[in-house]
Amino acid sequence: MDMQLNDKVVIVTGAAAGIGEATARLFAEEGAKVVVADNNGEAARAVAESIGSNAVSIEIDVAKAEDCKRLIDFTVAEFGGVDVLVNNAGRGMLGTVETTAEDDWNGIMDVNVNGVFLCTKYAVPEIRKRGGGAIVNTASNIAMAVAIRDRAAYVASKGAVAAMTRSMALDFSVDNIRVNSVAPGVIWSNYYDKILTEVPDPEAFKEGLRARSPSHTWGEPEDIAFAIVWLASPRARYANGTMLTVDGGSSIW
Repeated sequence: MDMQLNDKVVIVTGAAAGIGEATARLFAEEGAKVVVADNNGEAARAVAESIGSNAVSIEIDVAKAEDCKRLIDFTVAEFGGVDVLVNNAGRGMLGTVETTAEDDWNGIMDVNVNGVFLCTKYAVPEIRKRGGGAIVNTASNIAMAVAIRDRAAYVASKGAVAAMTRSMALDFSVDNIRVNSVAPGVIWSNYYDKILTEVPDPEAFKEGLRARSPSHTWGEPEDIAFAIVWLASPRARYANGTMLTVDGGSSIW
């Protein structure tokens, strides 16, 4: 289906791999001009180059205000404005409140929460200049009335993203800026590749991930990319302040 995104200018953070990469590619397929933003500049550049002339890349740290402002300035210089912001950059880690180091807790909040705040702060004035647009935040199905063990910082951060989404939707609806979030379940990505090196029994860990869904499987990045692109498109013009759950049924399991 045509998502009516031809020539729209889209920023995707955390776009060098996983959900972000799949999302950047799908936006480009729909005719959008895409900024591939990531803290891994080399990987971001490779993704943008593989997409083609309608994509550019930039290396940023969304936890830094100056980088987020630079991202928006870069986008305006390259493409003339901003229509869509996808706040996808995120971190995850194992740990309870007791076992999580304070620096690690703050690091998760800096990226997962402050990154959404800062990128949105600087993007909104530019989206407003275009007469409106859309913001999509990557939350999680654990931002609902559920949680998972041994992920205290991550769970807290994604709950904050869901709440911030609702607040921003109310604040910016007067500017014709819709703000929504997507709530993925278990989506296989390089994040889990890293965790597999930290757990004592990788196969048991993978089985535990499968067991969280009634379909007994995990999703792929493209499953979330389709949801994000729809939420960002004019096809979702009446969706605002919502959280679209795409988790294979995990949240009802």
